[in-house]
Amino acid sequence: MKTGRTIAAARPLSHLDAEGRARMVDVSGKRVTARTARARAVVVLGRAAFQALDAATNRKGDALAVARLAGIQAAKRTAEWIPLCHPLAFDSVGVTLAPRPARLAVEITAEVKGTGKTGYEMEALVAATAAALALYDMCKAADKGIEIREITLLEKTGGKTGTWRRGKAR
Repeated sequence: MKTGRTIAAARPLSHLDAEGRARMVDVSGKRVTARTARARAVVVLGRAAFQALDAATNRKGDALAVARLAGIQAAKRTAEWIPLCHPLAFDSVGVTLAPRPARLAVEITAEVKGTGKTGYEMEALVAATAAALALYDMCKAADKGIEIREITLLEKTGGKTGTWRRGKAR
């Protein structure tokens, strides 16, 4: 079913067929290449929740460790979160959580690496998002006003389009 709206785009959306219906992209003809993707999320905690990051004062335990593990686990389940994603094997996923005391925030970075016919952008974004949600859950008893911000792709490498970095001319 078409929406009746026309969207001008330099490139057609890859997940739409000729009739405008959602579809999974056929990657059978693509080359296997080394690929990476990095994504970020920022969790603004507030003073009480930021202080509760210390496992000794957070009744739920080590909030940063739980969030890191949640991000890793979520990356492995991306195709279950995102309907048209291919289930992908990857070689590594890393999630780092860096407290930013001046902002009363934690910056989360997720990086996924592997070789395949399609990229790992969604896996990196899902990992960063899940880590942010887990951090919220771990700290919400201290402050319900926690905010999750800046969920964004930072960089991707490999594939036909090569390297893309946030902030570079598009």
